Amino acid sequence: MRQRSLIAITAALAAGALTLTACGSRDSGDKGSSGNGGTTVTIGVDAPLTGDLSAMGLGIKNSADLAVKNANKQNYVKGITFKIEALDDQKQPSQGQQNATKLVADSNVLGVVGPLNSSVAESMQKVFDDAKLVEVSPANTGPALTQGADWQTKKVRPYKSYFRTATTDAIQGPFAAQYVYNDAKKKKVFVIDDKKTYGAGLAGTFTEEFKKLGGTVVGTEHINPDTTDFSAVATKVKNSGADVVYYGGEYPQAGPLSKQIKAAGAKIPLVGGDGINDATYGKLAGPEATGDLATSVGAPVESLPSAKQFVADYKAAGYKDEYSAYGGYSYDSAWAIIEAVKKVVEDNGGKLPSDARAKVTAAMQNVSFDGVTGKVSFDEFGDATNKQLTVYAVKNGAFTAVKSGTFTG
Repeated sequence: MRQRSLIAITAALAAGALTLTACGSRDSGDKGSSGNGGTTVTIGVDAPLTGDLSAMGLGIKNSADLAVKNANKQNYVKGITFKIEALDDQKQPSQGQQNATKLVADSNVLGVVGPLNSSVAESMQKVFDDAKLVEVSPANTGPALTQGADWQTKKVRPYKSYFRTATTDAIQGPFAAQYVYNDAKKKKVFVIDDKKTYGAGLAGTFTEEFKKLGGTVVGTEHINPDTTDFSAVATKVKNSGADVVYYGGEYPQAGPLSKQIKAAGAKIPLVGGDGINDATYGKLAGPEATGDLATSVGAPVESLPSAKQFVADYKAAGYKDEYSAYGGYSYDSAWAIIEAVKKVVEDNGGKLPSDARAKVTAAMQNVSFDGVTGKVSFDEFGDATNKQLTVYAVKNGAFTAVKSGTFTG
């Protein structure tokens, strides 16, 4: 999901976050000790670790950390010890770009998991690509990131170093529209977005498909994501005669928006994308949110046989934060980097080559394995080949899966 955008961490913490010792034994002569005579490879993680999207961000960080721990425990890449370096982007593109620059500056970083928000990804892609440093997002859904700004008419991959394990809004928006129109039998929608890359893009693909199916858009509105007073918009929704609201944005705004729309007298469901699919939504939206809907990438992790070990390992590791919507995808993103490093090391006689970053990026294109979320591999654009999506409905204050499938367009 994402494109998200606050809480500033102190300059001291930001500066201290990347004080790593260089340890390696590459062809280039970069030598050091990982403590066990091998080479240390760092996997960077970028996500909002503070602020109102931190529930998702911390799930991303912890799940990548779990992948690294498991790889080390299994001695999965002989002679290599993995570690993570997690940086807080505060859902801000400018901070994400600074984080990308920091990660590029550390020669031990051979891959990056993240970010959560598509708007943040836009600011990081060129920095990583210029350094031939591979980036695998577990959550970005903006189509332009992999298929170019004109993706609806001509798909052109802008950056060879960018991959993702989440499917895109080119599929998610229409998938939601089909469910709302065909299954929920809603014909008149009021569309709202937060003007950000993720939200506006998702609302756009939903709207196009909903109208194609025969639905009517009775109103549109943009909200300021930095406020929580949506009373004016709620009144417009009430007066529009809509039987459903579609919101392109994230849960910190979607919850209060749903609550205020219902308080205004419009007892209709709010529907959103993966950006609202978090346990916090029910708390923010209140008891009248029952029946609100969200789509999200993939199938619910807890329902997948492939994810049972991940769920058990995550619990056993004792992380205090939930793995949240993108935990499984983050684990798979980190594991994809580990698989690419393994291939590069094995092809180079058991050690990292001097051009390890470029080799890892090239190897990522052909990575394929059975992951937490199912089969993990990438198409010619760097997009996930797994196109499954799920519809969730709020029941007893929490999102519960009601239908999984793929978009048929």
